[in-house]
Amino acid sequence: MASRLKLTSFENTSLLRKLTIFYFVISIVPFGFLYYLYLQLQNTGHIEIDLRTFNSALLWVGSGVFLGYFAMRHLVSKVTDITRRNTETLEQILGVEKIRSLSSGNSNEIAILAKSFNEITSRLEENIRNLELAKKTLHSVLSRVGEGISSMDNIDNFLHLIVETMTESLQSQAGALFLIDESRNELYLKVAYGETAASSPQIRIPLEGGFFSSVIRSHKAELIASIPSNVNPSTFMRPPVICSPMVLHDHVIGVMAVWSRKSDDEYDSEELNLFYNLALQTAVAIENSRLNEDAEKTYFETISALALAVEAKDPYSRGHSDRVARYCVQIGKEMSFTQSDLNILRDAAKLHDLGKIGVTDAVLKKEGTLTNDEMEMMKRHSEIGEGIIKPIRSLKNLCDPIRHHHEKLDGSGYPDRIKGADISLLTRVLTVADIYDALTSERSYRRAFTQQKAFEELRKMKDQLDQHVVDALAVVLQKNSS
Repeated sequence: MASRLKLTSFENTSLLRKLTIFYFVISIVPFGFLYYLYLQLQNTGHIEIDLRTFNSALLWVGSGVFLGYFAMRHLVSKVTDITRRNTETLEQILGVEKIRSLSSGNSNEIAILAKSFNEITSRLEENIRNLELAKKTLHSVLSRVGEGISSMDNIDNFLHLIVETMTESLQSQAGALFLIDESRNELYLKVAYGETAASSPQIRIPLEGGFFSSVIRSHKAELIASIPSNVNPSTFMRPPVICSPMVLHDHVIGVMAVWSRKSDDEYDSEELNLFYNLALQTAVAIENSRLNEDAEKTYFETISALALAVEAKDPYSRGHSDRVARYCVQIGKEMSFTQSDLNILRDAAKLHDLGKIGVTDAVLKKEGTLTNDEMEMMKRHSEIGEGIIKPIRSLKNLCDPIRHHHEKLDGSGYPDRIKGADISLLTRVLTVADIYDALTSERSYRRAFTQQKAFEELRKMKDQLDQHVVDALAVVLQKNSS
């Protein structure tokens, strides 16, 4: 069956076809005019026109028309050639199918080119909007990470911030950070973000034959589109998973991963590179944290040794700090303190008399009543102790109890004479434990108080000491004796 003739409107036809139609219509005019003139002159008989002359004139007019047509066609051909090359370029940008859809029912090169440029403009506008969104997202990421770096108390808070921020930035529903347990040759879940991940805190993945084996071997970020057949499926990760090793000194210390993208878009290579770089920086942060912890642990042990050296100067105060620390922890447990507060109490109690290293032996070992000047020197020990530990970031929570463990609720204490609610609960516990151990210990100027007499003294100081803490101490001592 013969194909049907495809009709196209004049507006949508090609430039060459338009030129041909226009020129044909225009050419009729001079030929028609000459023929009309010839007929009129012949009919009136006023002028005799030689047929050869007329044919010659007609030939010149026809030649001029055809020359003009071919000259114009040459120029239009150059225009259409330019549009054709532009169209080919646009096909590389937009795709052949998109160009075909734009040219459907239309063979006008200029119209197709205009539609193509409109499409490109729309895409550019969309890309600009996406870039603006990416810029805002990146700014948000940097701001949150910056805040985390400047305010984090420990590496765990920082790692949670990194995983949460990266998961949200990659428009994913869940993310996790695994660290390597070399003793068991496994990865264990350190940080999880997202409903599914957060509900699986005990996940362990073998290094060999595990979900991340190829990532660990290659030291490169990967997109895992499906679970390998030789790998046991994870209990919570659903491919596609974008993951990256945390490499430090050519050694993998862990793996970061995010998955379950909120949109239908796939993770691209730029996001993979961004994720890899973040994983490398996170590995450096973990290593720095470990080094800082080791340094601060060494510093704390050194300071503790100094505190013991101070106690060793005075035979009456030996073991005092350890006993106070034990009382503080027991009181804190009785009062339902958090483990973090218990740790602060314990460490502050061990170091609360550290500042006595700045007090002369003559004053520390003096038997009898101290003079006013000697008492002023002794009172400075709490400030000296705070000054020694203040430069250590990890010990900053100990500064308040150490400085203020001689303050009283009525404002009669030292060094700042604060009172009431200005004295923290942790400091009040340390104060009660310190006074109780001092009362029940031998001194050069008196014998040790019995437990009952010591509590009588604590009750007399009801305006100076927190009696709720005293009550908790009484419960603790009763439990210890039973």
